[in-house]
Amino acid sequence: MADATVRRPARTPAVRAGAAASFAVAADVVLRGCRGVAWYVRDLMGDNAYRVYLEHHAAHHGPEHPPLSERAFWRQRMDEQDRNPGARCC
Repeated sequence: MADATVRRPARTPAVRAGAAASFAVAADVVLRGCRGVAWYVRDLMGDNAYRVYLEHHAAHHGPEHPPLSERAFWRQRMDEQDRNPGARCC
């Protein structure tokens, strides 16, 4: 009877390097996806609202009008949401 053992080709350094590169690309894709989801959630929850406000203020208002402090900005934002609840249930 013939030997039924199937031999796999040896893993060469080039094959190992290709596998490592494929893993690195896959890990990069997953990491970029996670960063995108985190950005979306932060944007959806309004975590970057003060930064956006500061960018708008710098672009449309002169230095003679100082921007609100972060505390005052959030207080004003919460008061506005309380006055106009929009689609919120509470």
